[in-house]
Amino acid sequence: QVQLVESGGGSVQAGGSLRLSCAASGRTASIACMGWWRQVPGKGREVVAQMYVGGDTAYYSDSVKGRFTIAQDNPTNTLYLQMTNLKPEDTAMYYCAAGTIKCVYTYWGQGTQVTVSS
Repeated sequence: QVQLVESGGGSVQAGGSLRLSCAASGRTASIACMGWWRQVPGKGREVVAQMYVGGDTAYYSDSVKGRFTIAQDNPTNTLYLQMTNLKPEDTAMYYCAAGTIKCVYTYWGQGTQVTVSS
């Protein structure tokens, strides 16, 4: 089993920045892909950014490309999401996820709320 704990969410005005963190523990050696997802009430969960563990390339959704940066610190098993130039439409619950080599996500964190006001 893998446990994921997110932190760093909060409220910010449009144009501001936040950094989310996700601490992974347990059988972390089984993780091949990690990512950040978000969800607003009444809508499905969408992937924001993801990358392979130990890799140096990442995928970003079009809505966040150029504003968000995903990064990992392997020695501490921590995943980050640096969010800049935040917009009200970025308001959502953000989830950290971990999964297999094909980024099939098996493990999810409890989520951290990000609220951006105009």
